[in-house]
Amino acid sequence: MSAALEEKSETIHGIPKPRGLFDREVIVPALRDSILKLNPKQQVKNPVMFVVPIGTLVSLYEAIVHGSLFTWSITSWLALTVVFANFAEAVAEGRGKAQADTLRRMRADSNARKLLEDGTETEVAAAELKKGDLVICEAGDIIPSDGEIVEGVASVDESAITGESAPVIRESGGDRSAVTGGTKVLSDRIVVRITAERGDTFLDRMIGLVEGANR
Repeated sequence: MSAALEEKSETIHGIPKPRGLFDREVIVPALRDSILKLNPKQQVKNPVMFVVPIGTLVSLYEAIVHGSLFTWSITSWLALTVVFANFAEAVAEGRGKAQADTLRRMRADSNARKLLEDGTETEVAAAELKKGDLVICEAGDIIPSDGEIVEGVASVDESAITGESAPVIRESGGDRSAVTGGTKVLSDRIVVRITAERGDTFLDRMIGLVEGANR
């Protein structure tokens, strides 16, 4: 029950919602990671930022040897700059990983209404779909994978992928027939032919980009 409530809080009508700026699940690990990133082996990976902790040590030496309000102020500001930079990086990484986890969970937990050759339909896991399969999506359904509409027209919420809150119209034929896995059908009924194999969808590539992002 608690797992279901947690998943519901991370999504809006089945679509991942943006993480808040001060999300506890992101901020707390980020505070720990910002300290761990003070390790010189971590800092040296970014030569530009590595100059700042070096300057901090030089300024600290000067403050100890020739102590003055100015040198101690400079040392403090440089130290705060290093910690804040590490914290900002840790927050960005944490938000990306959390969003990727939510997207991955949504993909793993979603089902699809597969249309069989005899015209009947059966419910299967979205992960089992293959290129060329036909699926039925109606109002309220999450499109299980990347595909092309072969029948019908529908209003689709693509905010989970593009960030655009306004729904778009997708219909069979023409330039507006392509749909993306993870988006939500808001109205009507469409039949979608799957055009991407598992692991090669737009959602998979987006998760890979988020997880592989560097400062």
